[in-house]
Amino acid sequence: MTAGKAGLLRQLGLISATALVVSNMIGTVIFTGTGFLAGQLGSPNLVLSIWVVGGVVAFLGAICYSELGVNFPSSGGEYVYLTRAFGPTWGFMTGWASFFAGFSAPIAAAALAFSEYLGHFFPALSQENAPVIAGSGEWAIRLGGAQAVACGLVAVFTILNVFGVQRVARVQNVLTGAKVLVLLAFIVLGFTLGSGSASHFATTATRDVATPLIAQFAISLVWVYVAYSGWNAATYVAEELRQPARTLPLALGIGTALVTTLYLLLNLVFIYAAPLEDMKGKEAVGAFAASRLFGPEIAGIFSGLMALSLMSTVNAMVTIGPRVYYAMAGNGAFPAIAGKVHPRFHTPVAAIVAQGVCTMLMTLTPFPQLVVYIGITLNFFTVMSVISMFLFRRKPGWQKLRVVSFAYPLFPVLFILVGAWMTYQGIVLKPYIALATGITLATGALVYHLRLRSRAPENPAVETY
Repeated sequence: MTAGKAGLLRQLGLISATALVVSNMIGTVIFTGTGFLAGQLGSPNLVLSIWVVGGVVAFLGAICYSELGVNFPSSGGEYVYLTRAFGPTWGFMTGWASFFAGFSAPIAAAALAFSEYLGHFFPALSQENAPVIAGSGEWAIRLGGAQAVACGLVAVFTILNVFGVQRVARVQNVLTGAKVLVLLAFIVLGFTLGSGSASHFATTATRDVATPLIAQFAISLVWVYVAYSGWNAATYVAEELRQPARTLPLALGIGTALVTTLYLLLNLVFIYAAPLEDMKGKEAVGAFAASRLFGPEIAGIFSGLMALSLMSTVNAMVTIGPRVYYAMAGNGAFPAIAGKVHPRFHTPVAAIVAQGVCTMLMTLTPFPQLVVYIGITLNFFTVMSVISMFLFRRKPGWQKLRVVSFAYPLFPVLFILVGAWMTYQGIVLKPYIALATGITLATGALVYHLRLRSRAPENPAVETY
């Protein structure tokens, strides 16, 4: 928030803040990830356990972020925390990474998953049926119906966002409500009316990777981490929360716990529907489970509804991303063109279009590699943000929350250790993807020092957002 302008009102209560967390967390990987986890881990107990571990890690992160958010209520999330702790270069790099790994890549992944669910009706839209234009195996670059539909979906929401946010907000409300209802209906009907079997929980699968299980668990946890990303959503509206010291920790904690429960129930339904061996490699795992539970006709209905749910994910991120770049540009911490607003539509058109173009290019990337890139990059910045709390807690006037002080420093240390473990295993086992993360960070630092350093304000954490 810039000095001299009216402040935001503290008008959001616990229910609104919790709903924000839940709606931001439920995204692409829960609709796609379990089919890949089945082949990576090979055990129903491990598949279920990794979703629990991911929820616990997200909960620990939410606890730490609640203290950061209360002390920096002007919003901005990681950008503010890292700028204040380590300097403006770090703040810029987190915004730069948000453009690629925080929004463009996740939008591309969600759009590809949308195409995969439509593949239930039109097999040509399945990614495995798209022609290979470069590479081979897991690095095969494909261009076909799946990419065309994914790009078309991104283009539609990009254009809608250019012409104003009000219409998009109404669309988003409908899509978000539909998403939650679809998942709840799938869980209830799956267990009550579905033709599944409890014996599947005792049936293992042949692992399709040679990686030692403990190392693979870390890489697989990256997938789950992406599924839980969004647990920090309420920190971005900390300035608008009533009683933030109480509301923010509760919203982050309750929202994360609710989504963890929902994810665990969904995976129980998936395994109840089919043994892991049959589930391996199924990207549209929800559609596959529905076909086993209800037959092809009812499965078609659920496939269509899950595709609709993924539209909600795409639309939300297409809307939110450009606002982040716009705010940072106004703060001198992002290319200035991202901060230009159309005089008629009052939208950051350049930021919206740039994100749309980048996203369309990323749809050519293989889906599994896209998810790991997102997870490794976002995990790095959340770990750095929690590390910053150790620096801030030494300063006078820092507001320490009781939930964080309980057993301190256990919660932040556990979060950092798990994040460091995932990063290390990612570098060792997925070096090319880790290199892509490194290139993203390096180019961000280079752009900042060559082009933007002289424009950055001295106290960015106060100036904007």
